[in-house]
Amino acid sequence: MENMIYDENGQVLTGSFFDYAMPRAGDFCNFDLDRHPVATNTNPLGVKGAGECGTVGSLAAVMNAINHALEPLGIRNIVMPATPERIWQAISAANSSKT
Repeated sequence: MENMIYDENGQVLTGSFFDYAMPRAGDFCNFDLDRHPVATNTNPLGVKGAGECGTVGSLAAVMNAINHALEPLGIRNIVMPATPERIWQAISAANSSKT
């Protein structure tokens, strides 16, 4: 839903939330959250750094799921961002090539 679009001069056309759809909770499927805390002995607090580890793998997982779901239609590679329009165009093109 988020997509940075530039004009031919490199000017950003989607620079704010007024220019593209802001994802909301209703745009996502239901999911369960879980955790598995494991302390570390390498520091007095027993904590580990997390950084952005939860976001790094999720993007690849979502893109792999989209590509896997579209594979039976003959669609081989949807690239990020996987906008609804981009997916719809790929499905339409795949259907057109079969007729």
